[in-house]
Amino acid sequence: MKFPNHVIHRRHRGSRTFMDGAAATTAIKFVRDRGLDHAVEREKNLRPLLSVKNLIKSEPSKSLPISIIAQNKDTLKIPSRPIEFIRKYPSVFHEFLPGGIGIHPYIKLTQEVLDIDADEHLVYESDSYRQLVANRLLKLLMISRMNKIPINILDKLKWDLGLPQNYLKTLVPDFPDCFRVVGSNESGQLELVCRSDELAVSILEKKAMEGGSGYSKGMPLAFPVKFSKGFEMDKKVKKWWDDWQKLPYVSPYENALHLSPKTDESDKWAAAVLHEILNLFVAKKAERDDVLCIGEYLGIRSRFKRVLLHHPHIFYLSSKIGTYTVVLKEAYKRGLLIENNPLMNIRNRYLHLMHTVKEHGKDISMSTGTNQEKKAASNASKKEAGDDDSEEENNGLSVTFSGSETENGDSGRRGSREAVAVSRRTTTRSKRKNGDLKTHLGDGEGERAMGRRHSRTKPKVPQPLNASTNVHRRSQQRSSS
Repeated sequence: MKFPNHVIHRRHRGSRTFMDGAAATTAIKFVRDRGLDHAVEREKNLRPLLSVKNLIKSEPSKSLPISIIAQNKDTLKIPSRPIEFIRKYPSVFHEFLPGGIGIHPYIKLTQEVLDIDADEHLVYESDSYRQLVANRLLKLLMISRMNKIPINILDKLKWDLGLPQNYLKTLVPDFPDCFRVVGSNESGQLELVCRSDELAVSILEKKAMEGGSGYSKGMPLAFPVKFSKGFEMDKKVKKWWDDWQKLPYVSPYENALHLSPKTDESDKWAAAVLHEILNLFVAKKAERDDVLCIGEYLGIRSRFKRVLLHHPHIFYLSSKIGTYTVVLKEAYKRGLLIENNPLMNIRNRYLHLMHTVKEHGKDISMSTGTNQEKKAASNASKKEAGDDDSEEENNGLSVTFSGSETENGDSGRRGSREAVAVSRRTTTRSKRKNGDLKTHLGDGEGERAMGRRHSRTKPKVPQPLNASTNVHRRSQQRSSS
């Protein structure tokens, strides 16, 4: 590959134009992006939830005692107490007592989540998706300088790459011309068998070639950028940025480790590698630790860290879920992923189910509230059983439940109406209470009672005087004298 003479001369110098050392920290200000933060935060508990789902599904009885889930809390990465986590999503998990007796509850999956799981299995088994995942692995192997990737690193990236649960047995053997496992599954590596020149083209190069701009290898290629609202760039940084974008684009599928690690050309190549890896991921985002893990294996961990620091308008770093997440900004619009992906569609269905209130009966009541509210809810069930659900929605009342669900659907609907009835009665009772004081007591006495109740008194308002009132007061004064 040939580069222009000024590029070769500058590489030989091994210097940076502007962004060197502490200058980058003070020159580029980090600005939060609410849309991208929301995209990260909305999937906060999705991974541990699906891990628990897969664990329960792997059991022959399709159920597990909560104690087993608690024992695997760290492996499943459950963020809170397992029982609280389970009860937080009653539309996904069903809590019950075997035989109606016992102390330790068991957990099984609801029919709704089983339906989504069946569709997810169909996606993993489809030929088109299997070929898509195989291409991702092949491209990742070609990016690696050794054309090998350890299995333990692939396991960390399994969620991001969209790999099936047991991909080493169900996927890898079906593509013997692309890759193979070397060594044992635990300490082995996935090795490239045959390089594909057709796939050794980055997403940026592919778009440039399809755009009809006459792009060829080694020409300057600018990264698409999205500036967050409120982001500002001074003239000095703007000039450095424009010059950086005009540098030749070195493909991530080419080994450019001969470049000095402290040059802008080297940083642009590292940015190209990170950009391509994030494009291989299903959600176009990943935890920073996982990104740095693959960067360390590639020998460019420090370059990845520098790229994340220098280019927040290309790679956004979110800290919303207790860890840092690297997001490819161009892949999102208003907090939503632009690319349509069958696996992401399935994950979005899981997310929708997680935040859906399940209106079925309960085996184990975990509802909270005062005794008066529970008694009122019990008495209200007979009266409210015939009410229309649409009335609750029109009044803007939201019903939430905690605890497990039971198999009787009608009792769940009554439970929701009972909760709404309690809310209505509580509101009505508070509104009428002051009026009842005035009705049953005299006007003055009622006001004094209300004033004592609220720890304040109302100012006295002087009554208007008329002629008859003045005459009556004079007669009273004469009689008293």
